[in-house]
Amino acid sequence: MELSPDTAIIYQWGVVKINATILYTWLVMAALVLGSWLVTRHLHGGPKIPRWQHVLEILVTFMRDQVHQTAGRNSDKYVPFVASLFLFIGLSNLLAIVPGYAPPTGSLSTATALALCVFVAVPVYGIQKTGLGPYLKNYARPTPFMLPFNIVGELSRTLALAVRLFGNVMSGNMIGAILLVIAPLFFPILLQILGLLTGIIQAYIFAILATVYIAAAIQMQEDAVKGKTT
Repeated sequence: MELSPDTAIIYQWGVVKINATILYTWLVMAALVLGSWLVTRHLHGGPKIPRWQHVLEILVTFMRDQVHQTAGRNSDKYVPFVASLFLFIGLSNLLAIVPGYAPPTGSLSTATALALCVFVAVPVYGIQKTGLGPYLKNYARPTPFMLPFNIVGELSRTLALAVRLFGNVMSGNMIGAILLVIAPLFFPILLQILGLLTGIIQAYIFAILATVYIAAAIQMQEDAVKGKTT
């Protein structure tokens, strides 16, 4: 039993290796791109719209409402990033019902890459809001002695995101494989259904935490600016 899709080598040519994580990540990205193109190529604004457009509008509205509830009404700029995280993680986990497929989110490298995207997005949105200088000064508040602790806090938050996603997905796969050996007829089916639900929940939690981190960085900058003007 392989603990991670990183260990499953699909193709190797010299030092170039393509493991299951890379392959399935490409497949998920291709499915998202193809699905987005198919759904959006014939958008209608009339009273009768295609059913897939209904699904798309429901999904976009849901994600926008969740971001607004978490980060405030002036947070539409975060929706594409947060929704992309949710869709990628959610589809990666849902495809676990396909025989032979291993979710790339069960790889620590993929989970770390997603967490690094959030790690980069937080200062990017913060700098866009207040500028480079004021944002960097925030790491030295309330005193310059807090600079290393604030930096460690940013790094530990990224590590927590990656480990949480990786641990939950990997543990679900391991339990499913064990039950498949012990009770191959009944328990794996129930666990598979529970695993799909858990996969969507993990995607939701990851996306919401990303929104919280971005909103918190923006709010800290706004509070610092208000403190200077009062």
